Amino acid sequence: MSQPVAGPRSFHAWIGLGANLGDGPAALRAAAQAIGRLPGTRLVAGSSLYRSAPVDASGPDYTNAVLLVLTSLGPRELLHALQRQELAQGRERPHHNAPRTLDLDIIWHGDLITWSPELVLPHPRYRQRAFVLEPLAEVLKALLNNPEVVLESWPHVPDMAHRRALALAQGIEKLPETLWPA
Repeated sequence: MSQPVAGPRSFHAWIGLGANLGDGPAALRAAAQAIGRLPGTRLVAGSSLYRSAPVDASGPDYTNAVLLVLTSLGPRELLHALQRQELAQGRERPHHNAPRTLDLDIIWHGDLITWSPELVLPHPRYRQRAFVLEPLAEVLKALLNNPEVVLESWPHVPDMAHRRALALAQGIEKLPETLWPA
């Protein structure tokens, strides 16, 4: 079970999850559970799982999803926690865009805009990646009718025609499974 959010200031953070080595669905579910156990963090919503071809890389297809959390962790604290989770699940970084057991990216953190060598928010390429846009649009659509979730800002999601064209070009497929709840 997730911990209550601590502290006077909490933020909604959107996290992209991916894996193309090992059991991708299991890795993403384990990561979602671990993220939900981070201090001051609780899971709010998760997308279905998606399969996608690697973008700008080679290797097996990816399993992808998007997770929305409410967290009192700042963006760098959250980034470091996600990197520890990647390492715990065997992530190695032999070269840029290498296949991976787990990849966790902060897509959006509250309404923060930042640019540093360590972290750029919003994620600079999320609008170009169907494996982020499709699950993100799915979760946003589900939240539109949920009065309990009030977001401080909404990630920009291109229109459906643009997303579908990217999905076709990038070979993304929605799977019948969900990330969370499992």
